[in-house]
Amino acid sequence: MEIPLPKRRSLCVHIYNLLQYREMLVLWTARELRSRYRQSFLGIGWAFLQPLAQTIVLSLVFGIFVKVPSDGFPYPIFLYAGLLPWTLFASSITSAIPSVSGNMPLVGKIYFPREILPIAATFTRVFDFLVASVVFIALAIWYHVPFHATVLYVPVLLLIQIFLALGIALVGSACNVFLRDISFALPVAMQLWMYATPVIYPLQVVPERWRNLYLLNPMAGIIDSYRRVILAGLPPDIHSLQLAIVVTILLCLFGYSYFKKLELAMSDVL
Repeated sequence: MEIPLPKRRSLCVHIYNLLQYREMLVLWTARELRSRYRQSFLGIGWAFLQPLAQTIVLSLVFGIFVKVPSDGFPYPIFLYAGLLPWTLFASSITSAIPSVSGNMPLVGKIYFPREILPIAATFTRVFDFLVASVVFIALAIWYHVPFHATVLYVPVLLLIQIFLALGIALVGSACNVFLRDISFALPVAMQLWMYATPVIYPLQVVPERWRNLYLLNPMAGIIDSYRRVILAGLPPDIHSLQLAIVVTILLCLFGYSYFKKLELAMSDVL
């Protein structure tokens, strides 16, 4: 099925309308959280088991056998400092993109701002991120890694990352209503994206002549900034973070505008 051509709408009006439905956004986010852990033996434990299991496996492969550099820090905590925000980013996108197509009966019956669905899916993953952060604190204590005042940058980095994921999710969720192939290609795309991001290796291993091109990947600057402020006690690198912020702003503006332009046609797809 072809994606219909977008229709022009006022972005400010759509944002105002979304604010009028903020209570529904909160309720839908709570519903998503409840439904995810309902009838689960471990319940909320899955929020930190997934990144912890990945850390153990990848630490064995890249920390012991391959010996990937880790900026002088123990590899498990170096890896977890990158894997934790990456897991938030990847899981936000993979759960938000099918959120509209997976609720088409609701979309076709009543009116509400459809962007509530991908936004709520993203917010639920932030909760998982906060729960999984407990494991990082335990690792920091175990490896005697001190906490620095620069950790106050983390909420800023988290906000940038959330908006970046939302920008991508809004485009993907709108297109996925009409082209379901996106959902099937998503896991492969996210896996490739992870290896193109300094999650299992430091940014410094990227050759200097390729680094500016590499930093066009906004998650590269964000992951590196997390490690700088949490592990090294340094402020984020301004150059790499500026690129991430610019890309995030552009993606958010385009993503939300594109989603709203396709919204009217979504209810016709049942």
